Amino acid sequence: MYYVIKVLVRLYFRIMYKLRYEGRDNIPKDTTVIYACNHRSYADPPLLGTGARGKYAFMAKEELFRNKLFAWLIRSLGAFPVARGKGDTGVIDTAVERLQNGRSLMIFPEGTRSKDGKVGKKGHTGAALIAARSGKPIIPVGICYGEKLKFRTPLTIKYGVPIDPAEYCEICDAPNPRQLVKLKNRYMADIKLLVEGEPESDTADAPKEEEANE
Repeated sequence: MYYVIKVLVRLYFRIMYKLRYEGRDNIPKDTTVIYACNHRSYADPPLLGTGARGKYAFMAKEELFRNKLFAWLIRSLGAFPVARGKGDTGVIDTAVERLQNGRSLMIFPEGTRSKDGKVGKKGHTGAALIAARSGKPIIPVGICYGEKLKFRTPLTIKYGVPIDPAEYCEICDAPNPRQLVKLKNRYMADIKLLVEGEPESDTADAPKEEEANE
C-alpha cells in the first residue's frame, strides 16, 4: 500500500508541476538517512518523498490527525504526531526508532514555513540530536521554485552531500549541546546554499582599490 500511494503521489506532482530532481545520487543506498529540508508549503513532505529512497517517516503536528481520512493517508506515508510547544521529548525516541526500523526521516529544521522563500538563519537542533543519537547521516535538501506553487510551476528538489554527524559530535544518547549547534549550523548553511545559491561577492569597490595601489 505504501509504494502504491507513493507512486500515485509522484504522478500527481509530475502532472501538477514541472518537477525535476538534482543530486539524488547523493542519497546512500545502504542506510536510512535524515532529510533536513527547507519548508515552504504543506506539500513539502510528500514532495520531498517523491525523490527519496525507500520508505520514510516525518513528524506532523497532532492537529492534522483529527480528520480520520487524512490521518490514515499521512500515517500511510509514514507520519507520526508531535505535540508542538508541549516539550514532547518522546518524539525524539520515536524518530530514532523509525530510523532503526528501516524508514528514513524527514525534518524541516526551520520549524515553520518561509513566507518569502528564503531559508531561516537559525533553525533548530532536532535533526542534529536525532543524528547524534542514531548515527545516521543528514542529507540537506532544498525545495526550489518561484514565489508561489501554481499549475505547471517549475519545481526542483535538490539533494545535497551527506553530512556525517560523527564529524561534529559524539554518537550517544546525550550529545554535547555545543556540538549539536555546530552540526545544525552546517546543515542549515547547506540548505541555504541549495535554495539560494552562492552569495554574491561585493566586488563593486575592487577597481577603486586597484587604482589606489597604483
